[in-house]
Formats: sequence, C-alpha cells, structure tokens
Amino acid sequence: MDFVQFLKSGNSAEIKVFEKIPNIRYQCPGRHPFIMSRGPQPVHYEHAAKALWYAQEAVERGADLLVCDEILDTLLFDLLQKEHLLDLMGKCKDKTELVMTGRTAPPELIEIADYVTKFSQVKHPYYKGVRARKGIEY
Repeated sequence: MDFVQFLKSGNSAEIKVFEKIPNIRYQCPGRHPFIMSRGPQPVHYEHAAKALWYAQEAVERGADLLVCDEILDTLLFDLLQKEHLLDLMGKCKDKTELVMTGRTAPPELIEIADYVTKFSQVKHPYYKGVRARKGIEY
C-alpha cells in the first residue's frame, strides 16, 4: 500500500500510525506553509507536482492500493488540473485501487470513479473558537 500526502507537511497525526503498520509506503514532499487566504505560493505548486509524481511512480511500481490524501483539494487551489487526476485514474484502472480524499470532486471524476463518498460536516468545535488540536485535526 502506498499513501501519498498532498497539501500536508509530513507532520500530521496519521504518520505515527503508519510507522506501526508494516507494508505502508508513506510519501510526502515535505514542509510548506499553510495556504492562507492570499493563495498558494510557488512551494505549494512544487509540493503538489512532486506528490503527483510519487503517486504515478507508485502505480508504475505496481502498488495494489494507492491513497492520495487531500489530492482533490489541489483542484480547489488550482495546484493541479483535473486532467492530472483523470490521467492518474486511467493509469490505475484494473491495476491499482485508488483512493482520493478531499473536497468537491468534479463531475468528470465522479463519473469515472467506482465509489464516491461524501462526508458532511454538521458541527465542528472550530466554529466555537476551539483551535486545531494535535492528534485530532492535525
């Protein structure tokens, strides 16, 4: 199994879990600042491109399962184009189970996907002023 993180800096809570599970190849292009309201910086484009390369390389290596964490959010920030994701989906077809997480999948991806799940936030402590907590939100 391969797990590639997009839009994260390699220090989120799930990393500690991966260290305890054999046969998970974890890849993250590295640290970068959080994308704020001023928009992405050059480092964010480089990060997304490198993470996409990791994902493509995993498919070429014959990964049976590939999780691309937050890849859909790269589309929200225009870091990747939907054609990149469509191409990755095509490369995975009949070879690699592909899981893409994030928000707002375009209709073209939904049409091709075998499974589509939508989680809907009903309530979150952030909206009551609670800051992000280590091990929970990050």
